[in-house]
Amino acid sequence: MSETSRTSSARIWPTLVYTDAREAIRFLVSAFGFVEKAVYGDGDVVHHAQLDWPGGGGIMLGSPRKDSAISGLPAGVGSVYIVVDDADTLHDRAAAAGATITQGLRDEDYGSRGFTCRDPEGVYWSFGTYTGE
Repeated sequence: MSETSRTSSARIWPTLVYTDAREAIRFLVSAFGFVEKAVYGDGDVVHHAQLDWPGGGGIMLGSPRKDSAISGLPAGVGSVYIVVDDADTLHDRAAAAGATITQGLRDEDYGSRGFTCRDPEGVYWSFGTYTGE
């Protein structure tokens, strides 16, 4: 089995469901800095969207659909942690864009600095400097 270095492309891509996926995309790009890579859908329904994270990897999301592999996952449910270099600046950006800060900026005893917030549909997003062991 080969090891993946921290600088290589991410192999884990969280998938989320949003009631208003098109609005979620706009929010995630504006509030957190995701980059819209691909959006496929019809009208208000998003079948698949890929948002890249500037530091590598990203997320996939879409509208609730009966034919989806994750059709049992309710919209607005989830928790994602993302490594950032500057949690303070992102905290201010997220708050200004309307994210609900659920845990303000803090320094953890394991060496991370970060915060947690919720997007308009309720997904929890944690951002911090902790990169793992």
